[in-house]
Amino acid sequence: MRIGLLGTGNVARALAQGWSAAGHDVLLGSRHPEERTDLTLPVAGLKETATHAEVLVNATPGNVSVDLLHSIGAPALAGTLLIDVGVGLTDDYAELSHPNSSLAEHIQEAFPLTHVVKTLCTMDSTAMVSPKELEGSSTVFLSGEDAEAKLTTGLLLADLGWDPSSQLDIGGIVTARGQEHFALLFMGIANGLGSHTFNIKVVGRTSAA
Repeated sequence: MRIGLLGTGNVARALAQGWSAAGHDVLLGSRHPEERTDLTLPVAGLKETATHAEVLVNATPGNVSVDLLHSIGAPALAGTLLIDVGVGLTDDYAELSHPNSSLAEHIQEAFPLTHVVKTLCTMDSTAMVSPKELEGSSTVFLSGEDAEAKLTTGLLLADLGWDPSSQLDIGGIVTARGQEHFALLFMGIANGLGSHTFNIKVVGRTSAA
């Protein structure tokens, strides 16, 4: 599958390497691809990356993502599955830039013909692509309106090591705000653990004997 990743930071690079290792054709998208000579993965401009992709991944800072997608244009994104892993934070990382909604909702509203699925934003880049290296199984969430888009996203998550039993569909795109708002608790947990590489597991009540 041709996967285009918007962004060239730690998250985009980790996901690109993970999916490349699984046999996918990956391309990183940058506003200034000519300056990214430090990367071993292929890099192109944003519009070229969107044109290349069967699946597009937003791995850009959440407070600039919508404007960046507008620079690509709605026609280029129409009908495309867009996996959004971004979280919008203020410059000091103290507050959410979408405190009463979510980045994913804003993207879906701005691009109604694009199939947006929110996932992977509740963990760091290491856990995203190496879930089996954590101590025990954990949970990855999916939010979105399109069932087929979620199915494809789930298959791509499996390629990163996320067993179907670890994937939890929590509903429509409005539920993405729960995933993104976890960022504040994530930072607290990271401070308590002294590490950003961890994840959570949803555990239900045991059946009555």
